[in-house]
Amino acid sequence: MASPEFMAKVNRINELARKKKSEGLNAEEQAEQKELYKWYLGNIRAALSSQLDNIEVVDELPKNKPQS
Repeated sequence: MASPEFMAKVNRINELARKKKSEGLNAEEQAEQKELYKWYLGNIRAALSSQLDNIEVVDELPKNKPQS
């Protein structure tokens, strides 16, 4: 389960996205949104990287057969 801090930031991202769509954002809000997006994408990349690091190949293709 996601931490309360994580969910608070995601909720703020969603608030800013809704506001941007309905009435627009001021410069301060645009900067905040940019930083939150940067933080969120960093978390997604770290989670994906962690998952990929834990993948283990169980069956390898035979070396003498061409791949199809």
